[in-house]
Amino acid sequence: MSQIRAVLFRSSANRLRFGLQEGLHVIVRGRLSVYEPRGEYQIVLDMMEPKGIGALQLAFEQLKERLAAEGLFDQDRKKSIPPFPRTVGVVTSLTGAAIRDFLAVLRRRWPTLHIVIAPVQVQGENAGRQIAEALTALNGLGSVDVIIVGRGGGSLEDLWSFNEEIVVRAIAASHVPVVSAVGHEIDVTLADFVADLRAPTPSAAAEAVVPVLAEIVGRLRELKVRMEQVMYRHCSSERQRLDAGIRGLKDVRFRLQEAAQQADDLMDCLHKIAQKLLMVRREQIYQAQRDLSGLNPILVIKQGLVRIPQLSRRLEGQMGGIMGQHRHRVRATLAQINTLSPLAILGRGYSILQTVSTGQILHRASDVETGQELEAQLARGRLSCVVTRVLDDSPV
Repeated sequence: MSQIRAVLFRSSANRLRFGLQEGLHVIVRGRLSVYEPRGEYQIVLDMMEPKGIGALQLAFEQLKERLAAEGLFDQDRKKSIPPFPRTVGVVTSLTGAAIRDFLAVLRRRWPTLHIVIAPVQVQGENAGRQIAEALTALNGLGSVDVIIVGRGGGSLEDLWSFNEEIVVRAIAASHVPVVSAVGHEIDVTLADFVADLRAPTPSAAAEAVVPVLAEIVGRLRELKVRMEQVMYRHCSSERQRLDAGIRGLKDVRFRLQEAAQQADDLMDCLHKIAQKLLMVRREQIYQAQRDLSGLNPILVIKQGLVRIPQLSRRLEGQMGGIMGQHRHRVRATLAQINTLSPLAILGRGYSILQTVSTGQILHRASDVETGQELEAQLARGRLSCVVTRVLDDSPV
């Protein structure tokens, strides 16, 4: 299979709209030259575009995929558009039809709106940088409530400034909500994906940003009329209630007089009952004081202090007897324990023999062999022995 090398210099590669990828099929144009060090023919490329898809479309898809992976198009990072903005910033060209549509719709819907225009190029080599700088400048004012970025319709090349990465990142970094209004409804740019709101046309963007002042005023007037009607009905109802209350005041006055007389009678009865209860309680208190005088704690404490030395001497005597009995029992128990202790038996001249290798205690002479090492436990100390002769272990 024949092949020929193709060379793309850095200056030409920087002018490409798309990124080169392995396996990408491209259509190229260049000139034939000779690489003298190797003596080989090669093609120096001047133009390159993807096969079957335009260079701009491929660059659009590549940049869209990369920015989406960074999360710039996520829905949760988008800001809401304020319902009643006081100042609107517009980033567009002063010579295009979009600015006329913006201003006409904005002034018609909200005549008192303050509009700040940042004029920029919307296509060309420096358009993307100018759009990004205008967005940054409007954010720096601090008084802009919402920004509209857009232009009229056109081809993919005409709208390419709104696909540049610098513009997309400037929209994403804006702390002021941004509305994208680029081209017509069928036109789609990367600015539409990153903007907080996408409008199909510049006029639609203006309608989405500001409400109709006349409609709001009419709605407020309607609400004012309804509120006046509600207040009138409420006041009428309260007036009727007040009239009914005034008519009932006479009956209430008589009822209050009767209730006051009844209250006076009840107060007299309560006063008499309270006096009787007070006398009863006072007599009970006197009786309780007489009873308590015989239970004076000071007298009880003095009597107890007199008995304490007597009880202390009785306790010492009983404790001495009990301790003597327990001491006698402990001594008797120790004597029994010493009698049964193996050490007491050893003290009478006996010993305990056990083998050195296994530690087995010996009961019969036949359990050992001649030459076997034994250990003898005495009352005090141990002896290491060697068996020289085994005698008959028959009972004596």
